[in-house]
Amino acid sequence: MNRLSASFPANRAALVTFVTAGDGPTAAILDALVGGGADVIELGMPFTDPMADGPAIQAANLRSLAAGTTTADILQIAADFRARHPKVPLVLMGYANPMLRRGAGWFADQCAKVGVDGVICVDLPPEEDELAAALRAMGVAPIRLATPTTDAARLPAVLDGASGFLYYVSVAGITGLQQAAQASIEAAVARLKSFTTLPVAVGFGVRTPEQAGAIARVADGVVVGSAIVEIIAQHGAEAPTPVRDYVATLKAAIVAAAQEAAEEIA
Repeated sequence: MNRLSASFPANRAALVTFVTAGDGPTAAILDALVGGGADVIELGMPFTDPMADGPAIQAANLRSLAAGTTTADILQIAADFRARHPKVPLVLMGYANPMLRRGAGWFADQCAKVGVDGVICVDLPPEEDELAAALRAMGVAPIRLATPTTDAARLPAVLDGASGFLYYVSVAGITGLQQAAQASIEAAVARLKSFTTLPVAVGFGVRTPEQAGAIARVADGVVVGSAIVEIIAQHGAEAPTPVRDYVATLKAAIVAAAQEAAEEIA
């Protein structure tokens, strides 16, 4: 929780990056994300039916599962990451089936033991979220998602018990294939921030430094996943260096956006 809170600085947006565990040389790729300047890392848990994900992350899930990645492997990756990077927040992201297979309490306990800071469960609605209480009891943040169709009547349920940050899914669709218009993102972030003091991070469809910089001017965080996963698919074992270089361009754009905003105010 403390790591997550500290990862959203007051003077700029945080860069949140996503990769799928077991897809490529994961440990080296995670180190590359940190080296490129990621503030928060989401580690995807591969699943056979990733219904919220587009082709790039679907393919990454299949590559990882074909390589034999298990929940135990993912937890070990997380533990090893925490040993190497004691200050960088790590969030597990995935679907309910692998998380709840052994029970919510078991999963929450394992997350706490390996140093996971938060969990995003994509397909568990708040009314049926048996995982959130178990996570909170272990000091792990249950991170919730809001979408363009999450209206004022629905938001209180989404935010009830949520912590860490609020992930705004900027399009009503799957990952990677489209990006919302900047004006709609600005309006959505303003609306969400009127309901919560949690940082609001915007994702789905962010691919270029220009897009990241534009979102960084209005949101507390920018989430990039599919574009990174595509680099891993292209480069395989050699992916860490191009991943680091790409993430560095995103971070530079976010920092530049903050500097420009500060100059405008001055």
